[in-house]
Amino acid sequence: MVSQSERLEEPTVEDGASAWRIARDSRVLDVNSSYSYLLWCRDFAATSVVARDEEGGVVAFVTGYIRPELPGTLVIWQIAVDEDRRGRGLAGAMLDHLTARLRSRGNLQSLETTISAENEVSHRLFLSFAERHGASLERELLFPARLFPDTHESEHLYRIGPLARPPIPSSEAQHSDTLHARSAS
Repeated sequence: MVSQSERLEEPTVEDGASAWRIARDSRVLDVNSSYSYLLWCRDFAATSVVARDEEGGVVAFVTGYIRPELPGTLVIWQIAVDEDRRGRGLAGAMLDHLTARLRSRGNLQSLETTISAENEVSHRLFLSFAERHGASLERELLFPARLFPDTHESEHLYRIGPLARPPIPSSEAQHSDTLHARSAS
């Protein structure tokens, strides 16, 4: 279960290095340059969230952006949770927090992310999210492995929406964490 001492909030530029470290240490995520995490925490802070421990250190993050062509759609780029914080629902709590924040500020209608076929943890996380929010989930192949210039699994696009209601807590939601969710960019 998510600890009461963990705070969920918008990241600051100073959080970029911690996000990079968490992504690198996951050993699963496609790690972007450290520079990109600094930019992300500056330019996309409003569509991202960090979880802070009791001392204020970043222990998890979600990065996202609003699709320019679909301004009611939040694309989740990456989700990562420090290894010692996994399995307690922190990833699901961050997604719920972020979507609630964005819905309160405007017209958020749906969520998108991409997930590789082998990433069962992320599949469960986003299926649970759709269920808690009373939303349908559509899945399709977006990027077949042959399109990647390096060795990379195919990425499936998940479309979740419309987001019909605030989340309904469930025991599954409290125990779902993810290591990897990447957007299609």
